[in-house]
Amino acid sequence: MKVAPLNSSFMITSMLGFLISILYIYPTYSKPYGASFALIFVIMFIASVISFIYAPVEEYPCPGGLPKRGI
Repeated sequence: MKVAPLNSSFMITSMLGFLISILYIYPTYSKPYGASFALIFVIMFIASVISFIYAPVEEYPCPGGLPKRGI
């Protein structure tokens, strides 16, 4: 199974969108729209969790260069 790495902003967007949907849109405007938006943001959150668990890890160099080996 190939998994695309997603940004962490994708996860934050899904969390904020879910909270806004449940706390503001659902009680104020429309219950079906609020529930639909909440469902979409839950799916986004699940996708971001799957991405964090299964996406390939990119190799980043150490901040100070290569680690020194003790001889």
